[in-house]
Amino acid sequence: MDATEIGLWGVPLAMLGGAIRVSTPFIFVSLGEAITERSGRINLGLEGTLVFGAMTAYAVAVITGSPWLGLIAAAFAGLCFGLFHGWICKFPKVNDIAIGIALMLFGSGLAFFFGKPFIQPSAPDLPAIPFGGWSDIPQVQAALNVNVLFLIGAALAVFLWWAFRNTRAGLIVRVVGDSSDAARAMGLNPNTVRLLATGIGGALAGIGGAYLSLYYPGSWTEGISSGQGLMAVALVIFARWNPLGCFAAALLFGGAGALGPALQSVGVTQGYYLFYAAPYVLTLLIMIATSSPSRSLAGAPGELSITK
Repeated sequence: MDATEIGLWGVPLAMLGGAIRVSTPFIFVSLGEAITERSGRINLGLEGTLVFGAMTAYAVAVITGSPWLGLIAAAFAGLCFGLFHGWICKFPKVNDIAIGIALMLFGSGLAFFFGKPFIQPSAPDLPAIPFGGWSDIPQVQAALNVNVLFLIGAALAVFLWWAFRNTRAGLIVRVVGDSSDAARAMGLNPNTVRLLATGIGGALAGIGGAYLSLYYPGSWTEGISSGQGLMAVALVIFARWNPLGCFAAALLFGGAGALGPALQSVGVTQGYYLFYAAPYVLTLLIMIATSSPSRSLAGAPGELSITK
């Protein structure tokens, strides 16, 4: 491949690599929110969970020298946030959305407070697998340098898609999300199921935060999430609560987020920064396209407040 061909393929290759890198936190947060919403609960606090998970992972990795311990700590922090959200929301007349917003601000505030000492220190990165090692072209190697969390997220999406259809646990989550009365008739406790689902969703959001601080962009700053936790909620609606749809939509969002850097990488120096807004514009368009005052969304769990 000569220089001309490399230039021609520069943008697609940069977008491919960027889509893989940018989509990974979206994958984990959206899969976590899909589990939570399939149980009949909305968690808008995942933005705060994502930021706190990023800070926790980075801090633990700096202190211990192990990115994997940082990842585990982030998942545990996210689990605690999710369980706290689920515990509060079980009480009568408590609004899921209001609590989620409060926890979003609470989690972000805690992360900013405890994360001040870790802005300067450097933490070890999570490993990546060089699938482009067969090529001598740097652009191909960079595009196919895939972090292990992306592969885990892809496998998790397939597993959840299968589990919702073929396992007892998946059936329980779906029944609770569709009808609390039917769940009680089956001897299930909807509050307990939703508590566990919200906790798992929070743990996955924490893992998404760990990816941000320990791989891409690979540092801890207070503006690290850029609203990705909130955008993931729109992504779940767009994907119709389907884990495979969440994975595909995350790649779409990731590709949109990679457009600006891809143009910059091939020498576009004017106007490329406008494309950094592409994920936010896409989120807005998706919310408009999926909104209707006269009909509920196809596939929406019946107990979600957005369908009532």
